[in-house]
Amino acid sequence: MSVRVDGKKSDGVPEGDKPLSRLARIVRGPKPENVPAVVGTVAALIGLADIVAGVVPRYRWSRMHALSEVLPGTVTQLAAAGSIIVGILLLMLAHGLKRAKQRAWLAAVVVLPIGAAAQLIYQHSRIGTLLTLLLFGYLLRHKKSFAALPDPRSRWKALANFILMGGASFGLGWVIVGSHANKMVGDPPVLEQIEHVIWGLFGFEGSIRYTGGVDYTVGYSLGALGLLTVATTAYLAFRPAYPAPVLTEEDEDRLRELLAKHGERDSLGHFALRRDKSVVFSPSGKAAVSYRVVSGVMLASGDPIGDVEAWPGAIEQFMELAKRHSWTPAVAGCSETGGEVWTRETGLDALEMGDEAIVDVADFSLSGRSMRNVRQMVKRIERNGYSTKVRRVGDLSPEELEVVQKAANAWRDTEDERGFSMALGRIGDPKDLDAVIATAHKDPEEGEEVAFGDLKAMQHYVPWGPEGSSLELMRRDRSADPGMNELLIVAFLQAAPDLKIKRMSLNFAFFRSALERGGKLGAGPVVRIQRTVLIFLSRWFQIESLYKFNEKFRPRWEPRFIVFPNSRDLPRIGFAMMQAEGFLELPRLLRRRPAEPKPYAQDEDSAPAQSEVTRAA
Repeated sequence: MSVRVDGKKSDGVPEGDKPLSRLARIVRGPKPENVPAVVGTVAALIGLADIVAGVVPRYRWSRMHALSEVLPGTVTQLAAAGSIIVGILLLMLAHGLKRAKQRAWLAAVVVLPIGAAAQLIYQHSRIGTLLTLLLFGYLLRHKKSFAALPDPRSRWKALANFILMGGASFGLGWVIVGSHANKMVGDPPVLEQIEHVIWGLFGFEGSIRYTGGVDYTVGYSLGALGLLTVATTAYLAFRPAYPAPVLTEEDEDRLRELLAKHGERDSLGHFALRRDKSVVFSPSGKAAVSYRVVSGVMLASGDPIGDVEAWPGAIEQFMELAKRHSWTPAVAGCSETGGEVWTRETGLDALEMGDEAIVDVADFSLSGRSMRNVRQMVKRIERNGYSTKVRRVGDLSPEELEVVQKAANAWRDTEDERGFSMALGRIGDPKDLDAVIATAHKDPEEGEEVAFGDLKAMQHYVPWGPEGSSLELMRRDRSADPGMNELLIVAFLQAAPDLKIKRMSLNFAFFRSALERGGKLGAGPVVRIQRTVLIFLSRWFQIESLYKFNEKFRPRWEPRFIVFPNSRDLPRIGFAMMQAEGFLELPRLLRRRPAEPKPYAQDEDSAPAQSEVTRAA
């Protein structure tokens, strides 16, 4: 239906809401939210073109070749070096531009005119120069689209790198120049050599001349050192923000108050108290989301803490902070309720990533055919002389606690602790005295070397509300008999009624449903392929073995989900999750790590680390 307004026919749709024609969309350009991605891609292409322009000789057929005849040689050489440097910088800036970083925008605005001038002077490329200037103008027009805050620590590291690397490059360059003294034309003084090194680092040709073609060797060496200094400085200045996680004492106290009221909602709630996480609170203070930033991904774990009605406020604060820094928001291991709230409030998508094994204490029993293997294993270990103790951490003597802490560190089989979503990473903290320690003991045999008395294995459980516990850590002496983990889990479940614990969260089994469905009679080809891939990956990540271990205790399975913005972000989020959990480490040169964690015995203020619950398998 159409109406007439001021004598003109109208379909009733406001002018601003009418769909644009194809030509109008082209003229208007991309939507504001898509501008950074477009600019980043174009900047990368121009950067590659600048590098090629600096490496490939000038096109002699160019109509503008006459320009080079009136320019000094040093200017054209500087243009070649400048083209390469600008190209490298643009490639490094491309990622920051895609993430709408303010500092990347400012740097691009500075280097693009330099790149345009370098292309015009050295390569005489009018098309390349025009494209570069068009991108420069486009950046100026869309300045407001690049508002993401940088990492304030990067600038100081970049400055320090420039000074140190620049000094080292100068020293090495001086050595290179001096090592060819016998090929120098004449006998240049030291000051002239220093000047030659400085000009060479910036891509100029110095005043010293060599015989036998040594000029190219020295020139390229000095130029490479200069490029290395620029490249490493640019990397430190424009790399993705990775703020140091800060969980202040006040934040921790507020989280504990929320957990005291609402902690029974989520078995992962207590892990929000990891001290290598940060936290954002809802405006009312009744809910919070804990997170860590890894490789540009703002990664939360579990459900928000606190009152469900206040969750949207905390989620809004989380998303606003992610937008401000241009981090990719993601949630690992949230429950079905949490996933529904996250997707409803943010428009993000969700994907089932596995199941959590939960054992109800009242329903657990060692009797029956299904528990035969566990029952036989426990009886065999007990006949071999092992005994168990299950106590609150606050009930351990200082000497016993010290032994447990030292054993937990010594029995760790990796250099670094692992964990993020289901690990607390500290034992015996004065604020965690309601946690539970299960220990296995055996009198040492004659002549046996003893490091931790009769202690052979231990498990650490953190509170899950007033009536639940979550398994956080499993460690054992490698010389102990197999089955220590089964022994201690059974001991915990049998002691749970005395500790007024009604439910226990075991471990997390990735893609459990796919493994289970794929092994059933009549499973379809897609499910079977999924199961085959998971079994293959289990060679490295213990996917199948952990599922089978949990299944021994006949738990009920609660699905857990990953929440993410877009399917194309999943590889990056998965990479960040593996880094956070400690299953994947970058090369030491590229690693950006917080302060080294202290041993458990001194862990009140340290950055915590993960349990190795997967060792149970």
